[in-house]
Amino acid sequence: QVQLVESGGGLVQAGGSLRLSCAASGTIFSIADMAWYRQAPGKQRELVAAIARGGGTNYADSVTGRFTISRDNAKNTVYLQMTSLKPEDTAVYYCNADVYLLTRTRYWGQGTQVTVSS
Repeated sequence: QVQLVESGGGLVQAGGSLRLSCAASGTIFSIADMAWYRQAPGKQRELVAAIARGGGTNYADSVTGRFTISRDNAKNTVYLQMTSLKPEDTAVYYCNADVYLLTRTRYWGQGTQVTVSS
């Protein structure tokens, strides 16, 4: 079994910064894509940023230029550096990882709350 554990969420004022981390543990051969999603109250879960094993990235338009996704393959960890935070960034942030063992399976973390006050 594979577990993803997120950390780094919290309360921050608008214009501030936070860094989220998500560490995968368990029986892992390798991890392909990793990503961060978010879900605000009453809204659908949306992709924030994704990163391939080789480092290629893509971002939602709403966070481009403010958020940076990165990963440490040796630690099976993905990060999300968030700067210039806005109240509309308030949401529960979830990480996921496509894990290879015998097959490719997507796992999700439990979520971490990010609240940006105006």
